[in-house]
Amino acid sequence: MKDKVLRGLFWKIMENGGSQGIQFVIAIILARLLTPAEYGLVGIIMIFITIANVVVQNGFSTALIQKKHSDEVDFSSVFYFSLLIAAAMYVVLFAAAPSIAAFYRNDVLRPIVRVLAVVLFPGAVIAVQTAYVSRKMEFKGLFKATMAAVLVSGAISVCMAYRGLGVWAMVGQQVSYYLALMCSLFVTVTWRPRWMFAMGRIRAMLAFGWKLLFAALIDTLFNNLYGLIIGKIYNEELLGAYNRGDQFPKLIVNNLGAAIQSVLLPAFSARQGDIAQVRSMVRRAIRTSSFLVLPMLFGLFAVADTMVAALLGEKWLICVPYLRIMCVAYSFWPIHITNLQAINAVGRSDVFLKLEIIKKTVGILGLVIGVNFSPIVLVSIKAGIDFLCTFINAWPNKKLLGYSIGSQWMDIMPSMALSLVMCAAVYLLQFVLPGGAWMKLIIQIIAGAAIYGGLAWMFRLESFTYLAGMVRGRAGKRE
Repeated sequence: MKDKVLRGLFWKIMENGGSQGIQFVIAIILARLLTPAEYGLVGIIMIFITIANVVVQNGFSTALIQKKHSDEVDFSSVFYFSLLIAAAMYVVLFAAAPSIAAFYRNDVLRPIVRVLAVVLFPGAVIAVQTAYVSRKMEFKGLFKATMAAVLVSGAISVCMAYRGLGVWAMVGQQVSYYLALMCSLFVTVTWRPRWMFAMGRIRAMLAFGWKLLFAALIDTLFNNLYGLIIGKIYNEELLGAYNRGDQFPKLIVNNLGAAIQSVLLPAFSARQGDIAQVRSMVRRAIRTSSFLVLPMLFGLFAVADTMVAALLGEKWLICVPYLRIMCVAYSFWPIHITNLQAINAVGRSDVFLKLEIIKKTVGILGLVIGVNFSPIVLVSIKAGIDFLCTFINAWPNKKLLGYSIGSQWMDIMPSMALSLVMCAAVYLLQFVLPGGAWMKLIIQIIAGAAIYGGLAWMFRLESFTYLAGMVRGRAGKRE
């Protein structure tokens, strides 16, 4: 089981890392061809699409993974039911398009909503396909499919942008990505839907999944409130800056964090009867993921202005404050993810839902205060709430697993201390380095990696020695 988990984690990291890396390059190209305002327009609509996708995709996919004996009837039933929900949500968005355009006083939004909403249908299929992948740990097939989808959609969007299609280049990217990923997964993954449907199975999974669906819906609605408010109260340019600033740190957490999440749920679920083993796995996951995520986010904080100037150009420097704030907000994402997946794995979706209600109640209070100030203050309050949520998410696992928030913080503290030292050194380095932005950025990245790696080796960090030993062990097997 351990080797299977490690292989799954490897291919999931490869999938996220490869796709995010290619999307990163494409985003840089598009950023030079499009304006922050054009990004902001698509950002507004993607908020509504994301919320609709939660209704279509969440709940059932997690239930399929968590259920001890999911069979073909379960997967096929969810497949057809999800398509039905997607059709219903598409009708809602199609009808709401004029109202959304009127709310933001921009008629261009009407056709964008109706075209982008098409992604709900392939999204419904992909949710079932990826649930099967997670269940069977066929992450190699997911890696191939995702890479194909990213390359196809990236090529389409860049071509459209070069032809001067503006905001429609990003619309084309989203639609082509979903369609290409769905088609590629049918080629690379062994599962196919069958002509079978059991409403009883749907009801049984709803008993578990509706709480996760409701929790995910609350979480998505809350997180996207910031985009809705910035787009409405301020303007599309500031929304584009916020989304671009959010994109860079999210690249890191989506790569490592999502990889860990995808692999941990089935791994934890397989051991849900052995609390001691689940606790040991949770502890290892928090230590290892924090060791990898924290230095990348703190390093990104340090090089933010140099990187934006080098990669995106001077017109995007308005996103730097948002980028740095979101680096702080996402720093503790490994703790968020791991604690929540542990709660799901032991079958406590009721606790999961209660946590979401508590966190969002606190978040809304912060939001009500933040809207009275600038967007910077608003996003800073969000970062502070995310930090507080670290404690809220971890609280139940003191009772469920015997692993308290104090113990978790002690486990990540060494990685955090070294990351802070590295961050300070790399930030100060930019003021003494000669040359342009590109040269400074390269030197800063190399220096940051050397400082963090050297300190981890010098102090013999447990996660460093663990990962080094795992790498040496795999190298020895190949020989």
